[in-house]
Amino acid sequence: MSKDRLEAFMDAVLAIIMTILVLELPKPDPMTIEGVLALGDTYVCYILSFFWLGVMWVNLHNEWHQIEIINKRVVWLGVILLFVTSWIPYSMSVVVTYPTSKLAMVLYGMSVLLVTIANLLLSVSLYRCHVDIETCDSKKHAWIMRVKYIPDITIKIIGIILSATIYQPAAIIAVLVAMVWMLIPVDGWYKGTANK
Repeated sequence: MSKDRLEAFMDAVLAIIMTILVLELPKPDPMTIEGVLALGDTYVCYILSFFWLGVMWVNLHNEWHQIEIINKRVVWLGVILLFVTSWIPYSMSVVVTYPTSKLAMVLYGMSVLLVTIANLLLSVSLYRCHVDIETCDSKKHAWIMRVKYIPDITIKIIGIILSATIYQPAAIIAVLVAMVWMLIPVDGWYKGTANK
């Protein structure tokens, strides 16, 4: 399978998943300004989920832009990433339906964490396809993976634990903080000697 075919498939499925998010939003009842404002938390969850998926898509695009070849492992990890990502609209709808439920927040946080882990595994596999390419800087790539994903996953795990124990909205706050972290370009921070 060509890289372009898999990339187009992943783009299409992610676009569908992002579109489904809006379909999970309840309608205001009553249809008044107060009814719309009463759904404020729901809109926040939708906006956060949409832009979090958008950040993931941008990061995938940036990573795939450098890729020349893929293997079967990359294809299957791409399918797994799409599978766990397809749970985001469902877990968001659970949060929207049960906004005061700790379990709903934990489910949402776990869904996001699974997507992050699948994304990390895909990223590592994409890189391994290119280990033998001369221009590939293995130390820099490993450093970027650690700097990006270890804090990202740690923040999400802390959010899930806090949601389950003492502060119910912590999982959503953790997704927001992790999303902001993933937007920070860290490539320039690398002080390695390879490719200089």
